[in-house]
Amino acid sequence: MNAIEVTGVTKTYPEFTLDKVSLTLPSGMILGLIGENGAGKTTLIKSILGMVPIDGGTVSVLGYTSPHQNKQIMEDIGVVMDESGMPPFLNIVQIGTMMKDIFQNWDSETFNGLVKQLKIPENTKFAELSKGNQMKTGIVCALSHHPKLLILDEATSGLDPVIRDEVLDLLLDFTREEDHSILVSSHIVSDLEKICDYIVFLHEGKVLLSEEKDLLKEAYGIMHCTREQLEQLDSSAVIGKRINAYGAEVVVRKDAVPAGTELSPVDLEELFVRMVKEG
Repeated sequence: MNAIEVTGVTKTYPEFTLDKVSLTLPSGMILGLIGENGAGKTTLIKSILGMVPIDGGTVSVLGYTSPHQNKQIMEDIGVVMDESGMPPFLNIVQIGTMMKDIFQNWDSETFNGLVKQLKIPENTKFAELSKGNQMKTGIVCALSHHPKLLILDEATSGLDPVIRDEVLDLLLDFTREEDHSILVSSHIVSDLEKICDYIVFLHEGKVLLSEEKDLLKEAYGIMHCTREQLEQLDSSAVIGKRINAYGAEVVVRKDAVPAGTELSPVDLEELFVRMVKEG
């Protein structure tokens, strides 16, 4: 069973449209949603969760088409949004007590252990926590009721590199269970490159690319060449390019360049930026 299936989802606002977006998250996998600010990542996540009504298409989460209307299914989903919605006047200990009354599967031992591991101040009101500690609070709460699916919107935002790395390890540990899956959006592309099995590029409300991460690495590369060599390339091979006084750096499809062409590996951020700029 797929953890998430999104087919042709459309959501229209006066100045933005999420346009017939489709993606699939297989069970046991991590899918990374990459896009610049305003690309539609949060709108898509809210559409999946039923937080906003969609104008077209279908959504299935853990086999249910309306998960927000099924309390048991929502027990199986851990959610961290950029705006956590935590009561601003409660500290982390009080938040844990509140969550215990909300989730049937709340695990206080797991919660307390993660609070100490991530060094969240225990006596500070949520509103007075740093942005990073607020985000860590959301992650700890999402993990502490033993969900099968995590949906994380910019979950590493505001965290320093050391804590980000620790959180990524937590996410990888979570998916060691075969039926545990994660949908995570981030503008920190290097984070998603470390942990994700599948990647979706979202730009101006449309999917530019949706593929297994390892296949992307195999399919694309960077070619360093002269302007003359660039002009000789088949236009279908060129994904994006950067031209300077010394020549060109070109992101290419490996199967569309001459055999034996020397290519360097491409990272996901460079691939995304070149695809967007090339239009």
